[in-house]
Amino acid sequence: MRLKNKIALITGATSGIGKDCAELFASKKMRLILTGRRLDRLTALKKEIIKKHKTDVHILNFDVRKYTEVKKAITSLPNKYKNIEILINNAGLSRGLNKLQDGVLDDWEEMIDTNVKGLLYVTKEVLKVMTKNNSGHIVNIGSIAGHEVYPAGNVYCATKHAVDALTKGLRMDLNGTNIKVSTIDPGLVETEFSIVRFRGDHSRAKKVYEGFTPLNPKDVADAVLYSISKSNNVVVAEMILLPIAQASSAIVNRV
Repeated sequence: MRLKNKIALITGATSGIGKDCAELFASKKMRLILTGRRLDRLTALKKEIIKKHKTDVHILNFDVRKYTEVKKAITSLPNKYKNIEILINNAGLSRGLNKLQDGVLDDWEEMIDTNVKGLLYVTKEVLKVMTKNNSGHIVNIGSIAGHEVYPAGNVYCATKHAVDALTKGLRMDLNGTNIKVSTIDPGLVETEFSIVRFRGDHSRAKKVYEGFTPLNPKDVADAVLYSISKSNNVVVAEMILLPIAQASSAIVNRV
């Protein structure tokens, strides 16, 4: 499928998988709407992409957990960006690694609000455009944790299982339209994920990726690009990506 000039909205674009998707899409001359909570990073990324790839970039600074902000941001898009054709639901996080009985309520709320409700809020608003145009592609960035559960991953895994269920349910609800729905589900990817999970404890985060080579964000971005590049009749419904050292969510060969 021809991607040049297609409008793609990417949530959580300021780092990791979202940022690499933005850079890869820009290399294909797609027009980008980049969203995130860190305005300084969004502004810097916009400048970098425009300078390097000479493509259109619009930034939206909002929190996906707040529906009023989501709705206001998307409805405020300039006319040249309103017809969103591709949505990458990338914004997500994990907090803590505690057994359920030791769980922190604020961590639970943040994960559920970001990973589940945030995805729903953005999808609802973008679907108003896609259903009107009877065209589009929604790609949810899930996780191996949406297929398996690992010790002390309880609520995070539950949110990613929810993403998997919502992806499948949405595909059913949109059956009969020309809107595609995909999920790309990686295993261990070295991003800011563990730094966020452990609230800035870099030494603890570093240990997550010791002794093996994890995936990098571009590996996942490549998979996303593959999914949106297929012909109109082809839906990449689900793709699971693992580094060779990882056999499941909890089994990793470390040397």
